[in-house]
Amino acid sequence: MSSLPSLGPRGEGWVAIQFALLFAIFGAGAKETPLSASTLTAGPALGLAVSAAGVVVVAAGGLFSVLGVVHLGRSLTVLPHPRDNSQLVQTGVYRLARHPIYGGLVVAALGYGLAMRAPVTAVVGALALLLFFRLKSAREEAWLERRYAGYAAYRATTRRMIPFLY
Repeated sequence: MSSLPSLGPRGEGWVAIQFALLFAIFGAGAKETPLSASTLTAGPALGLAVSAAGVVVVAAGGLFSVLGVVHLGRSLTVLPHPRDNSQLVQTGVYRLARHPIYGGLVVAALGYGLAMRAPVTAVVGALALLLFFRLKSAREEAWLERRYAGYAAYRATTRRMIPFLY
């Protein structure tokens, strides 16, 4: 059992914190002074390449999250506590990561910072989300393990958020 607080009967507080953090990252990226051609010694081509790479990274993270949503189907809930009528999903992207939606959001946050040429937002935002989702997923997994007999075995063989990395 997790020693982390539930923050509400179904984890509503975790969701509120998550949206506040995502909003803060979005706002920080928009406010951060972007890297410009004058601050990059390699010239404007590097700035454009950084932005383009960021867009690709956002798309990859977004796709991973969307696939997580699709594969959960009727078991999807914004709350960390599983639905009463849900089933444990271990197929699709859930073969690669236990929390692909969270992992995709972390990757997308990194990409957003790059696309905005806001390196502080890219690094700090992605790390903040990674830490937050690490905590939220630990709370969620305590509920999942209590609900599904096979969850411990699934957890032992599947990465937490990002395939092949974490």
